[in-house]
Amino acid sequence: MSRRNPRAAARPLPTPPSRPPAAAPTVAAIQQAWAHFGKGELGQAQSLGRAILAQEAEHPGALTLLGILMAQASRPEEAADLLGRAAARLPQEPAAHNNHGNALRDLGRHLSALGCYERALALKPDYSEAYFNRGLTLQELGRYDEALASYDRALAVNPSYVAAWDNRGTALRALDRLKDALASHDRAISLKPNHAAAHNNRGVVLQELGSTEAALASFERALAIQPDDAEALNNRGAALHDLERFESALLSYDQALAARPLHADTLNNRGVTLHALERFDEALESYTRALALKPNFAAAHSNRGVTLTSLKRFDEALASHRQAVAIAPRGARAHLNLGVTYHQLGRHRDALASYERALAIEPNADGYRNEGETLEALGRHADAAASYRQALSLEPTARFLAGICRQARMQICDWADLDTELACIAMAIERGEPAATPFSMLSLLDSPPLQRRAAQIWVREECTPRRGMPPLAPYPQHDRIRVGYFSADFRNHALAALAAELFEKHDRSRFEITAFSLGPDVRDEFRMRAEAAFDRFLPVGGLPDHEVAALARRLEIDIAIDLGGYTRHARPRIMALRAAPIQASWLGYLGTMGADFIDYLLADPVIVPAESRQHYTERIAYLPSYQPNDSLRVIAQKSFTRSELGLPPQGFVFCCFNASYKITPETFGSWMRVLAATPGSVLLLLGDSPGAERNLRRHAADRGIGSERLVFAPKLPFGEYLARYRAADLFLDTSPYNAGTTASDALWAGLPVLTCPGKAFASRVAASVLTSAGLPELIAADRLAYERRAIALATDPTLLAEIRRKVTQARATAPLFDTVAFTGNLESLYARMYRRHRSGLPATHLLADGTEAAGAAADGMQVQT
Repeated sequence: MSRRNPRAAARPLPTPPSRPPAAAPTVAAIQQAWAHFGKGELGQAQSLGRAILAQEAEHPGALTLLGILMAQASRPEEAADLLGRAAARLPQEPAAHNNHGNALRDLGRHLSALGCYERALALKPDYSEAYFNRGLTLQELGRYDEALASYDRALAVNPSYVAAWDNRGTALRALDRLKDALASHDRAISLKPNHAAAHNNRGVVLQELGSTEAALASFERALAIQPDDAEALNNRGAALHDLERFESALLSYDQALAARPLHADTLNNRGVTLHALERFDEALESYTRALALKPNFAAAHSNRGVTLTSLKRFDEALASHRQAVAIAPRGARAHLNLGVTYHQLGRHRDALASYERALAIEPNADGYRNEGETLEALGRHADAAASYRQALSLEPTARFLAGICRQARMQICDWADLDTELACIAMAIERGEPAATPFSMLSLLDSPPLQRRAAQIWVREECTPRRGMPPLAPYPQHDRIRVGYFSADFRNHALAALAAELFEKHDRSRFEITAFSLGPDVRDEFRMRAEAAFDRFLPVGGLPDHEVAALARRLEIDIAIDLGGYTRHARPRIMALRAAPIQASWLGYLGTMGADFIDYLLADPVIVPAESRQHYTERIAYLPSYQPNDSLRVIAQKSFTRSELGLPPQGFVFCCFNASYKITPETFGSWMRVLAATPGSVLLLLGDSPGAERNLRRHAADRGIGSERLVFAPKLPFGEYLARYRAADLFLDTSPYNAGTTASDALWAGLPVLTCPGKAFASRVAASVLTSAGLPELIAADRLAYERRAIALATDPTLLAEIRRKVTQARATAPLFDTVAFTGNLESLYARMYRRHRSGLPATHLLADGTEAAGAAADGMQVQT
């Protein structure tokens, strides 16, 4: 986005002839006219000049005087005519040609102006002013090397020529010789410390060098000399914006507009700052004013599109972006912004095409990063990883990019340099740097403290609205507790496999439940089921965050349940705006939100034991068991043959249908040791990534296991996917990101699941599921026990048969699949939250036995129970 408009230094006034000739009768009159001019008595000077021309129509001195006066009065056509006539009468006078050149340049007739300067210099080779003006004209033509040479010639004649030093700096800046430019501006300032334009131009160079604080100081110095300098005020606004001092930047832009009201660049910059302040409607108004002055202002059209995208007004945003591209087809940023809007609309192929055009014009980290996100959305994980790596090569410290790139590489099981990269990410997060997204941390590092720190960094960087909402006024007590579920996944999704029946079982006499659907407006099976389940189903994906939060407030939602956290398409900023007096995180995101706007995290004692509460910023609201299930889900009647699934006729079948990014070298190493100890066995995995398949087969071969022992299964319709579990003998879990929904799916289909819990939330979910299913013997104490247990189950048919019998029995008797009881426990928890809030008490840890934990602030102090 264009945010500054640095200028060339102010040029000297056109020079009067060194010896203004005149006929004898008018000598006194022309001398008197020049005397008035020198005193600033311009009206008197003009009157005398016109009187002289009335007597002698082509008097060169009067023509020169009046031409200069017309130039000062911004009447360039008259100035050029008068000064041209003067030069014609004074063909041997260098100053006359120089002045004529200045007037022609003011008219935009640059090539003709250059001819005038050349004539002046032919007559006077040491004419520094003509060299300077020639340089300025060449600079305006974009011929910066020639301009620089002309300034250097002026300075060879006059080393103390302040304006030449200053404008030389602007030419060097245009040639990207920033350090040389800074030295040139500094020389101008050393010669004339109160040269406002030189301080301003010095600030522009410093800002481009990344020294924004020093740039700001230069702009302030320029304004101390010339307080109403609109250009310096505009540039100061840009520096303050870059320093994220947005309110101060806005004030500076407003001061610039007071001095120069009709300036499109400043109005555009003001819009950018208003956007940063999330004052989107005002930003649009500022862009509209800029475009009224400058209809073909590509940057303003593009920036307007960015703001419209933030307001979810996508059709208008596309129109603005397309107009920007039409005006400036070589504008990389316009193509990039167009791609972002396409991406948010789910038009990923159009987004990709826009990013590719942007990168062809100007390779940059933002373009490659956005390209990577779109490639991931298209399932092209290997290409996405390549794009992210390109972005990192251009900007190694880009926010969150190291973790995003590593996560993309995990999608294809590319483990090269994994330990080194994880160590760097961990150290960066410990330093408070935005190195990885909270979601990527769940699968990369089993460290509750680091996961908490990463979440807090994300909140600081991404979830702190600049335009807040007023504090919530107390609601009246409602006859039914009003619960709002916020999710982008009210569709055929893992969420549906767990929570569909729960929504249907809520006690409507005690609870009013509302769905805030943040995702695409799909019409699939679960969406139809969800719409029928809720008292109110609100498709609000097209509304900006503050409007969704405002709607929840108008509906007086008592408890807001965020089902997305920091997963893809989730919108935690709605919670940051405080959509409800009680806000809790559950189910979609398996970790702490690291945010003071989330009061409770729903868990169970297996997932968050008492000694681990210090790693969570929320109060823990304990359920007897964490994960709900849909007891109405139907397993297809289809019975897969081993050949249909690509399995050998005989041999034990291990399986894992977790996403490939959850497979770490440590987990895979355990699996390969288990396969080595169980001859004839195979491992059935989810086959949704050709890159992952290739790499896993290679990793197996590196560990001495034939690649044919890895079998990859395609995605299937949900019922058939569940039926396929019956072809396997044992589900092997991943760590540190466990099976959650897939663990319940396997158990529902009668397949035992073996897990090895870690320390963090995501690494203990499968243990929670197995505890709720009454299968503690499938929870290994450590990795060695995990491997031994897998081998024992594969080699002892009696032991396996007993476990399978217990799994089958759990479907009918275990709490894991008792949705009615689960819903009752959840509702009791909601009622306890509500009662506590109505009593004016802050959130506290709510234990599963109905009691409350003593003490402990939500900042992570150890809790004594």
